[in-house]
Amino acid sequence: MKAKPYISLVLPVYNEKENLPLLYEAVHIVFKQHGYSYELIFVNDGSRDGSEEEIRKIAKSDKKVKGIFFRKNFGQSAATSAGIHQAKGDIIVIMDTDLQNDPNDIPLLIQKIEEGNDIVSGWRKNRKDNAIIRNFPSKIANWLIQRIGKVPIHDLGCSLKAYRSEIIKEVNLYGEMHRFIAIYAYYVGAKISEVEVRHHARQFGESKYGLNRVFKVLVDLITLKYMLSYANKPIYFFGKIASYFFGLGTISFFGLLIHKFGLGTSFIQSPLTILTPFLFVTGMNVLLFGLVAELLMRIYHESQNKPVYYIKEIIN
Repeated sequence: MKAKPYISLVLPVYNEKENLPLLYEAVHIVFKQHGYSYELIFVNDGSRDGSEEEIRKIAKSDKKVKGIFFRKNFGQSAATSAGIHQAKGDIIVIMDTDLQNDPNDIPLLIQKIEEGNDIVSGWRKNRKDNAIIRNFPSKIANWLIQRIGKVPIHDLGCSLKAYRSEIIKEVNLYGEMHRFIAIYAYYVGAKISEVEVRHHARQFGESKYGLNRVFKVLVDLITLKYMLSYANKPIYFFGKIASYFFGLGTISFFGLLIHKFGLGTSFIQSPLTILTPFLFVTGMNVLLFGLVAELLMRIYHESQNKPVYYIKEIIN
């Protein structure tokens, strides 16, 4: 039987042909110097530049290299998830393949894991990206994530992260949720830390991020907030919104009475005659949506045996 690797390095790939040989050599040297048993998992996310051929070439020369090849581009979250599912190591490290993260920083993250942390995130304190196109949107995104996620991390956008295997395998990734893995894990009790890492300017290829990333983060944050706060009890979320409509409807109703009996305005002439029932009906519809969501969530948990809690340890 093959020995189980200590480190699994997951590397999502999309059009990074020139970077792959350089990254492989750098990672190979680092792991050899530190004596880690390891596996490299390249996940080719539908690249069209010859990255697949480069991965096959590397895997042919090194049996510690696994290659996962998608039929088309499914996105970074899907590629990350596929790599995690195939990983066999006790510690799973995820890193981009654009050579902007430094493989020499991987041992720093592993050391933090060995000190008792479940998740260690890299912090690109001195970024080498374009100030307007990359850095500015990233600062906005990190500010929003910190405000909503309440996770004590400066740079959740940094792809270089290390996880205990049992923690990250509990997290299912959908859409573009790869950037929020640490938040999901943190909310189920994972101990999280960060370490400053180096950051280099891109040498080859083109960046896949831009100003549109802020919009994507906003949309994903709405989903994240809902999943973290109300996934198990969606009726609370919809009930809160419904209560606002009922409250406004009540205010509108009293305003209608004041118009009629205080100011002598006919019900027909007052715009509140239409607004009041509209607010009550909208509130009732939102409440009914909440009841439907509550039923769907119960079906989801019961049919798939999804846990509503996470156990750290059982003894005796």
